[in-house]
Amino acid sequence: MSHSIEQERYTCAIGALQSVVAIPRAVPILHSGPGCGSMIAGFYERSTGYAGGSTSPCTNFTERDVVFGGVDRLREIIDNTYKVLDTDLQVILTGCTAGIIGDDVASVAEDFRAEGRPIVAVETPGFKANNYEAHSFVVNAIIDQYVRGFEAANPARSEANTVNLFASLPYQDPFWKGNLAEYKKLLEGLGFKVQVLFGPKSEGVSEWQRIPRANFNILVSPWYGQPIVEHLRTLYAQPFVTFPHIPIGANETERFLRTVLAFAKENGSTIDFDAGEKFIQRESRAYYEEIDNLATFLLEFRYGLPNHVHIFHDASYVLGFSKFLLHEVGIIPKEQYVTDNTPENLQEALQAELDSAAGKRKIPITFDPDAGNSQNKFRKLEHNGRGLIIGSGWEKELAKENDCDFLSAALPTPYRLVLTTNYAGFSGGLRVIEDIYDTVLATYK
Repeated sequence: MSHSIEQERYTCAIGALQSVVAIPRAVPILHSGPGCGSMIAGFYERSTGYAGGSTSPCTNFTERDVVFGGVDRLREIIDNTYKVLDTDLQVILTGCTAGIIGDDVASVAEDFRAEGRPIVAVETPGFKANNYEAHSFVVNAIIDQYVRGFEAANPARSEANTVNLFASLPYQDPFWKGNLAEYKKLLEGLGFKVQVLFGPKSEGVSEWQRIPRANFNILVSPWYGQPIVEHLRTLYAQPFVTFPHIPIGANETERFLRTVLAFAKENGSTIDFDAGEKFIQRESRAYYEEIDNLATFLLEFRYGLPNHVHIFHDASYVLGFSKFLLHEVGIIPKEQYVTDNTPENLQEALQAELDSAAGKRKIPITFDPDAGNSQNKFRKLEHNGRGLIIGSGWEKELAKENDCDFLSAALPTPYRLVLTTNYAGFSGGLRVIEDIYDTVLATYK
């Protein structure tokens, strides 16, 4: 039985081309129909990178290719791409048609690698997975087909204080650039050398080549990205530490950083742990100084501010926002809606994670990729006081319909321009407060 999803929040597997776009000077090559690249470009917007979105090289699969195969066309496109673009890495991604007829793209990539060309092939037909899962396909393919070629110069776990960070999904998280920069700043403040691999704070493919050197890996995610750190543990015996959601504000950022410090101590890092703890305390003091400055504002407007919140987002942000708003802002999380198609076997653990932070308060979570269903459930609710909805552009009219304040913080985001804003960390918590209360104050006349 087929089921159509109303109000798309993510894409099919080929949407992981954005993970390639996020690597400096890397280029995705689509072995697919022309509509695939157009769909991704339209969904993510402002996401071209070095050569992505509507500029991604594509074989433009036709009926003839379905009958005779499209491998020759793929070879031609790759050859021409090397002539036109000065690239450090190319990654072939397959669409549904190529996946159905079984074009052997792996052998094509092998032939070019034999010529000394840095190129990777990964199967990403839309029926195989969504882009949350396919991000791991792409990263692991790059590790296996590119990074492993540099192992001799990069001995496994040879740098005791170097870490690889896997966190925000490029472009799927609107704040990914700012978040990665903030994680890097915070972890460097503890004394680590941090390889973020994606975005402007990455050193590009040279940083990818050094992945094996890291002493351990850090995963900030409730579920997606887990196959990456597990694969690296198998390849290089690198242990990994996980944090189940984006840390927003002081409480969770302190917990995140101290979790990493404890793990580093267990795994032979030689950083100055006392200096790392002092760094956390300094950052926390600066944060609470700003919170103290809010007192007069909160007192003056206490009867006109939101007292409860509903969040339509992926699991990482639903947990991160809920904990932050409950404990540090005083906005009570009510019913929450996770839209990322979280695997069923993990949903109970995520509910327990939120319940443990809420104490005696029960915060119901709906796990449903069909946000149309979730919106219909929301319409049946009744709560006293002024409400806030944090979600995608799809929720703007829902908020207006229910007389709620609205903050756009998830894809698609047609009502907001995000460049390098971060919501992670101490500064991220302050930015969330600014964005919420700016929205509220804008309603006063």
